[in-house]
Amino acid sequence: MSASRIGQMLPSRSLSVLNGGNGWFFGGGAQYPAGYLASGVRSMLIPSQLSHFFPQSIAFSGVSERLRGLAHEKMTENGVLSRDKVLTIDTMNPTVKNVEYAVRGPIVQRAMQVEKELREGVKKPFTEVIKANIGDAHAMGQKPITFFRQVLALCSYPELLNENMFPEDAKNRARRILQACGGSSVGAYSASQGIDCVRQDVARYIERRDGGVPCDPDNVYLTTGASDGIVTMLKLLVCGEGASRTGVMISIPQYPLYSAALAELGAVQVNYYLNEEKCWSMDLSELERSLAEARKHCNPKALCIINPGNPTGQVQSRQCIEDVIRFAAKERLFLMADEVYQDNVYAEGCQFHSFKKVLFELGPEYSDNVELASFHSTSKCYMGECGFRGGYMEVINMDPEVQAQLSKLVSVRLCPPVPGQVLMDLVVNSPQPGEPSYTTFMKERTATLSLLAEKAKLTEQILNTVPGITCNPVQGAMYSFPNISLPEKSIKEAKALGQAPDMFYCMKLLEETGICLVPGSGFGQKDGTYHFRMTILPPTDKLKILLAKVKEFHQKFTQQYS
Repeated sequence: MSASRIGQMLPSRSLSVLNGGNGWFFGGGAQYPAGYLASGVRSMLIPSQLSHFFPQSIAFSGVSERLRGLAHEKMTENGVLSRDKVLTIDTMNPTVKNVEYAVRGPIVQRAMQVEKELREGVKKPFTEVIKANIGDAHAMGQKPITFFRQVLALCSYPELLNENMFPEDAKNRARRILQACGGSSVGAYSASQGIDCVRQDVARYIERRDGGVPCDPDNVYLTTGASDGIVTMLKLLVCGEGASRTGVMISIPQYPLYSAALAELGAVQVNYYLNEEKCWSMDLSELERSLAEARKHCNPKALCIINPGNPTGQVQSRQCIEDVIRFAAKERLFLMADEVYQDNVYAEGCQFHSFKKVLFELGPEYSDNVELASFHSTSKCYMGECGFRGGYMEVINMDPEVQAQLSKLVSVRLCPPVPGQVLMDLVVNSPQPGEPSYTTFMKERTATLSLLAEKAKLTEQILNTVPGITCNPVQGAMYSFPNISLPEKSIKEAKALGQAPDMFYCMKLLEETGICLVPGSGFGQKDGTYHFRMTILPPTDKLKILLAKVKEFHQKFTQQYS
């Protein structure tokens, strides 16, 4: 029988059969390579009246290795072969599914939807969404520092160096940085550890900040924001399985970067609670409790501190920092000091103390032994340049072999964004007295920090006038983290909906007022307590509106569910 005659006898969507590598293509079916059909499938697809034309010996002699996924394939309506996805929710990396990041979580996604609805003309009891969920200063209206943008412009478009519109100190900074770039262009890759002259400037800055404590540029790594450095260090630290798996101690409340990174790495999150009654201070007895409990099921190796605090806005005292260093030395813990808000200190009597400075002032017993990584960024303080993703980390007392592995690890991502490195250089090598840009720079810097201090106080004062809301002083950083009392009826309704009670509260706040805050449950909190985090960054007039709306809403919410 001819191939064409056989084809007439097959259904229009029958599979093609290949005999000994010679393709016979039948009906409306698609083409398939030799050896495609397994014998079991053959018996189902080939009509019985044709079975003697296809003896068992025909390459149904073993299924091709690359096509053994037949059970995962199906034919679409138009006869095209469709396969199940290789990457599905069940086959993906399971640790990624454990990652949560509240700052950009469900409530923020809903806020974006509400904004879209407003643009489309949907009627709401408000005309705009006020996002107080994230520390994005420029998005909230903070103006960039003139000198920084001048140098960035010059580096991005060097032809401007020939113009007279820029001051000479800005031009000099740009020329020096461009000379250190490949091809004199910020579009070229840099060394993986960062541009050499920028790392030298960072080292000199750290020495000035810490009263002369030496800093080796070889211990400085430029990073893609502080987050990149933090995650890189955690990658080096995490190892082991079961009871030997690495545990990392993080403060609760915490910045969700830490819990998210630990979840992704499959590390054990070890919580220690800040003392809300003492303005979110660290408590040595709580550190000891947390560590002892963790050692029953994992191997705690690192202790993370955020100072000034996010989301809690506290500034740790020097005595507290000394206690933490001694504790880390005694318990052989690697210290990670997140110090990105080091210029954001507002409260009287508070002062920023770097962990490195205190470590060295405690003497060689500690300064020669305690392992420390500290982090800084261009995203916060008076700069607020989040989008440039500039930052650095400094490592102290790191094992040389481990540091070689660190250098290898950072080389994998080639280099941090070069414009971010430029900006980091300007932060640590800002205009000095006698330079043309100094007066304007200091005026802008001082005005920005002074306004933040005013808004920190304003936020604390107004929130504390609301029955059922208690707000600690915002000593530093960019956030308040007030405690909110929620009626039992609202807690039960939230749980019935499968929501955390403060998520339920914040979602209702968004829907009724257009204000976007982050529930405290996204940062961690003691059981039975509820909070929200709000940034103090909105312009003063908008901040007053926000606080008035929060006050009105809380009173209404309390009455509704009482």
